[in-house]
Amino acid sequence: MLSLLRRITQEVTAAQSLQAALDIIVRRVRRAMRSEVCSIYLVDPNSQDYVLMATRGLNADAAGKLSLKSDEGLVSLVGRRAEPVNLEDAHVHPAFHYLSGTGEERYRSFLGVPIIHHRQVLGVLVVQHEDRRRFDEGEEAFLITLSAQLAGVIAHAEATGAMMSLTPNTPPSGTDFRYKGIAGSSGVAIGKAVAIYPPADLDVIPDRTPQSVASEIEDFYQALGAVRKDIKKVSSRLSQHISTDEKALFDVYLKILDDNSLAAEIVRKIEEGNWAPGALRQVVKLHISVFEQMEDPYLRERATDIRDLGRRILSHLQEKTTNVSEEITGPVILVGEELTASMLGEYPLEKVKGLVSVMGSSSSHVAILARAMGIPTVMGAVDLPYTKLDKVDMIVDGYSGQIYTYPSEAIIDSYQQIVDEERELESEYEQLKDLPCETLDGQRIGLYVNTGLLADVNRSLDRGAEGVGLYRTEVPFMIRDRFPTEAEQEQIYRQQLEGFAPAPVTIRTLDIGGDKALPYFPIKEENPFLGWRGIRVTLDHLEIFMAQIRAMIKASSGLHNLKIMLPMISNVAEVEEALALIRRAYAEVKEEGFDVVMPLVGVMIEVPSAVYQAKELAAMVDFMSVGSNDLTQYLLAVDRNNSRVANLYHTFHPAVLRALADIVERTRGEGVKLSVCGELAGDPLGAILIMAMGYDTLSMSSTSLPKVKAVLRKLSMAQAQDMLHQVLPLVHSDAVRQTMMKLVREAGVERLIRPSKTAALQ
Repeated sequence: MLSLLRRITQEVTAAQSLQAALDIIVRRVRRAMRSEVCSIYLVDPNSQDYVLMATRGLNADAAGKLSLKSDEGLVSLVGRRAEPVNLEDAHVHPAFHYLSGTGEERYRSFLGVPIIHHRQVLGVLVVQHEDRRRFDEGEEAFLITLSAQLAGVIAHAEATGAMMSLTPNTPPSGTDFRYKGIAGSSGVAIGKAVAIYPPADLDVIPDRTPQSVASEIEDFYQALGAVRKDIKKVSSRLSQHISTDEKALFDVYLKILDDNSLAAEIVRKIEEGNWAPGALRQVVKLHISVFEQMEDPYLRERATDIRDLGRRILSHLQEKTTNVSEEITGPVILVGEELTASMLGEYPLEKVKGLVSVMGSSSSHVAILARAMGIPTVMGAVDLPYTKLDKVDMIVDGYSGQIYTYPSEAIIDSYQQIVDEERELESEYEQLKDLPCETLDGQRIGLYVNTGLLADVNRSLDRGAEGVGLYRTEVPFMIRDRFPTEAEQEQIYRQQLEGFAPAPVTIRTLDIGGDKALPYFPIKEENPFLGWRGIRVTLDHLEIFMAQIRAMIKASSGLHNLKIMLPMISNVAEVEEALALIRRAYAEVKEEGFDVVMPLVGVMIEVPSAVYQAKELAAMVDFMSVGSNDLTQYLLAVDRNNSRVANLYHTFHPAVLRALADIVERTRGEGVKLSVCGELAGDPLGAILIMAMGYDTLSMSSTSLPKVKAVLRKLSMAQAQDMLHQVLPLVHSDAVRQTMMKLVREAGVERLIRPSKTAALQ
């Protein structure tokens, strides 16, 4: 059963069009279940009718032409219920409706299962028999399992526009195809999409129209020749060390490369209008699929050989491929399966107006970086067919998480007005740069910035930052191929401390693990977020911790504006051990003659155990900072980088807000300063609530700071506390956000948070 399911899914995934995929499904399912009929009905996104798209057993000419209304027939009943319908005699069921022209009148038994993707019914898979009999539990389970696996393939076809008119044609310009993701960084971007991808990864290569078919074919044959030479060279080098049988493996590779049919297929795809890497991907993945379906284990293993050769050819092709960044002349939107900071560095940032990532969430590191740089971003766009969108006109709405492809002139004009309104707001923010963040009734709250690069210093000061609430020391660790020395770290930290002096700079000790890895210090775990990360790593490696603490304290010599923060604290013992080591490092540096004072030491509240020990922790340290990103992740048991559950990651979840309020209550009277340095602090709605709870400072990306200041200066503390009292009892995250938007609208500050036209477009 599992083998059969895998083979069917592989065949469908490798299909070149929606219709081809549907035909494979009905053919293979009919044979596997020995049914007389198998049909697929898909929901037309425009009419919501159930269109007969593919069939084996009914009239084949009816496919694509006949449909059932959304409230008509057994098929629509399956869709409305979103559960299987299994009938011995379909004709006697009150919902039965004969679809004229299909020839289904002689079929009595009926089993229909819904095809569901992300809670949306995309269609119905049906099998039928002439005999009056109920399909057994095993048959029903098989069909349910298969439909669940195929839902993603059909959803992808819908996302590409293939289901807009239920044909596999490429969508025309100006049709406003809209996809939903997660708002990662606010703002609006209008530009051409550029599909980006990691090197030598066939799966993510986009389709792209070649500038010269002849050049693409020439590049392909050169890459093919280069791979032949590579394999012959390796075979020759190892010939003295391996047996004749083992050497034959290299001969297999060469035979595959010399197979003219493989090369001819790739050339044909290039001639049909795809560039060489895209043509290579199409052909290689098709051959992989064919081999993987074979029963013979030896032949099935050839799929691995084909994949390896495809990657080798691609690697050589990419050496020849023109650097796309050099071709960029106008505003672009970078689109990829999983964008990374290193990918951004390969493109001229002045031309990059927006980012879209299929994977990740609003608290992924690329989203945090995008907010720091003021680049509108949408994350977790799981249904976006990014490989098909290279050089396609696109709009990114970072306020709502919407993405538009092939936008019409009307939608472009509407979003251009938002862009113009954003520019006006920025000029208003500029006037507040040197003013304190003070409410209408005179309450002050500190606005600090989160930094990680030297370039953040001037950008932050220009926007009125009062200090650094979080300096991420892992950034300088990540950009090296080894641990930085104590002297190198001292120099790095000194630049930050001098740049903001005399304002305080909070430096967090190394926070690696989870989703932050060092290339030279890999941490491989099945569950990294619950594993070896943060303070757990550095306390296990005292040489790393002590070098870092000593470098921080030395860097503060004569400046005295250092604060040290410990990440991922989950118990009191960790703080006791770290404090003893910090005092020891301070004494050592003092003995060496440096002009230093004992720095203030604080902890991050990021895990639930720290929330419930907040009072005990507060008695030990000088300040506490809530990392709302990780706290949200751990409270909700949601991996913030997993696009499958990213919709469950809510910074305004009632549990998160109540935990934040609880921390204030638990530490009241302990004399400890409280701050929030997660992304919630940079959201004006979140900033209002955090201020109302009683936190002393907010720390955020420098681009968020002017907007937060503008909003808080327009409100009184009494207004903020009234808003807090209204939302704390709410039980739904959406209700919290909607209520806050209503309250800020009534307070007259909504336009400072979101341009007025964005609401009308959602």
